[in-house]
Amino acid sequence: MATSTELFAHPQPSAANRDERLVIRGVSWDTYCAVRGALDDIPGLRLTYLEGALELMSPSREHESIKSRIARLLETFALERDVPLYCYGSTTFRKQAKERGLEPDECYCLGGELLDFPDIAIEVVLTSGGLPKLRVYEGLGVREVWFWIEDRFSIYLLGPDGYASSPKSALLASLDFDLLAEFVRRLDQPHAVRDYRNAIKE
Repeated sequence: MATSTELFAHPQPSAANRDERLVIRGVSWDTYCAVRGALDDIPGLRLTYLEGALELMSPSREHESIKSRIARLLETFALERDVPLYCYGSTTFRKQAKERGLEPDECYCLGGELLDFPDIAIEVVLTSGGLPKLRVYEGLGVREVWFWIEDRFSIYLLGPDGYASSPKSALLASLDFDLLAEFVRRLDQPHAVRDYRNAIKE
């Protein structure tokens, strides 16, 4: 079983590209829900709750640019391959019984609209620290979590013993993550989408 603690041991970005994090301990479920509701009007702010610990994260501009590039490219793949992919962005997901809640950077359901929790969650990791996201996602029952770390994808699939690392997605088996990463690394979004579309057509 993997945890996200070891995923975050990598060099820190420059201050301008660093996500800002604050973790508060001893927070009740009701307080977490109240804080989430009170902060709904703050754009981009992500809250993660795990068994009494609350993390507030303000993503950097680079963070938001990367997650947007991933989303645009993945949706291009789905369009070209006729995959019924439903996007739910950074929707808040919570489960009181498991004392867990968060907002993914991006999330998707495959084959139908969202019922309780997404099938795929995507997380961009630029800075170390914070709460272990895989523990949160495991409690929510999200089938796949894709991390973007140091310019590449790390894929985790949920099984009976928790999450395990995998070279590919079980839900999107034909998706080439090395090829996808090549275009995520391109800063020009329109050109990246166009060139990626041409590449997967070939």
